[in-house]
Amino acid sequence: MQFKPYWHDTTSPFTQAEQRSPEGHYDIAIIGGGFTGLSAALHLAKGGARVAVFEASLVGSGASGRNGGHLNNGLAHSFIAAKQHLGAERAKTLYKAFDDSIDTIERIVREENIDCSFRRAGKLKLASKPAHFDGLARNFEAIHAEIDPDTVLLRRDELAGEVGSSDFYGAMLSRKSAMMHMGRYVTGLATAAVRQGAAIFENTPVIERRNVNGLNQLITSSGTTTADDIILATGAYTTDSFPYFRKRIIPVGSFIIATRPLTESESAATLPGNRTYVTSMNIGNYFRLAPDNRVIFGGRARFSTTSDQRSDARSGAILRANLVRIFPHLADVEIDYCWGGLVDMTQDRYPRAGFADGVWYAMGYSGHGAQISTQMGIHLADAILGRGDRNPVADLEWPAIPGYSGKPWFLPLVGLYYKMLDTIQ
Repeated sequence: MQFKPYWHDTTSPFTQAEQRSPEGHYDIAIIGGGFTGLSAALHLAKGGARVAVFEASLVGSGASGRNGGHLNNGLAHSFIAAKQHLGAERAKTLYKAFDDSIDTIERIVREENIDCSFRRAGKLKLASKPAHFDGLARNFEAIHAEIDPDTVLLRRDELAGEVGSSDFYGAMLSRKSAMMHMGRYVTGLATAAVRQGAAIFENTPVIERRNVNGLNQLITSSGTTTADDIILATGAYTTDSFPYFRKRIIPVGSFIIATRPLTESESAATLPGNRTYVTSMNIGNYFRLAPDNRVIFGGRARFSTTSDQRSDARSGAILRANLVRIFPHLADVEIDYCWGGLVDMTQDRYPRAGFADGVWYAMGYSGHGAQISTQMGIHLADAILGRGDRNPVADLEWPAIPGYSGKPWFLPLVGLYYKMLDTIQ
């Protein structure tokens, strides 16, 4: 078993013709080389801006490489709950933003000729308990009637052709959802941005931010850069140089395993519908088939902010046990990859984007950024270019978390709370 992301290990590394010095002045400096930062860079460069991306590691090393490869449309939350929390119009706007982002990814993949196995697969939200199906049915009725008629409610006896497990009591199918190879997409996005004139500096962490005579100054590991505007796209990896965001973003571990490639008969017995799948538990799981027929199986596993080989191995063991519980016929199938990392949560689990503390930002995707981050990067770019602000969470209140400064001491308690809910609900 390899303790590295499957998405990275099965992708040709991003390369540039030359590695320039980061010193100099740019119209926009972007901190973070994931989906948000790279899509903003591509859009800004196409708009004629001089733009630089600063990535502390390699492109896609953060949350963009720590996911299951799902592009699920709509809201991860209950739509009914979202209307109560956000108001009906904002809930519908945000639901549609997720849909639009998948359309945008499909367009970019086509226009930039990115070979990332993008496919409209549809998503199944699987009811893990009988009571969960009742909740799914109520949510389906609201979604289907008000915002997304391209949805279907499936009862338990209709799941045989979709998922090879008797663990579930029905599901909601969202047909617009998609999947892709995340590593190949992020590399393709970076390559496209450079082709349009953007500069990307890998292994170049931003050490400090200053304001000098009204100008943004970034001190990096390789030199000093100035910029008219800054985009912060670091999510869970935001450093102490940006305390405003550290008080609002909760880094949470996300862990994933990948089996060996399944045979045709094994994959047909496991995921015959070949969609993306998400369970309804609070501490649930998500899974799909990879392009080479592996099962990619992930979840929170543990409420931890540590991701190293020892921590990932502990989480991987929990995920393997869940995999075998759902699919007992895979008990003897080897696990080839196990990896983890951090995703950026907000207190209410809705994303945030806009302008604050002197920078443009988009983050807080709460485990659902793969589908909307590309679009959010473009929204930021359009706002900077003066093309209007289509940000679906513009002006959404984002208070600091009381007693919190960036180290989530409360995560074990949160984990215990959700485990209790999963037991009694």
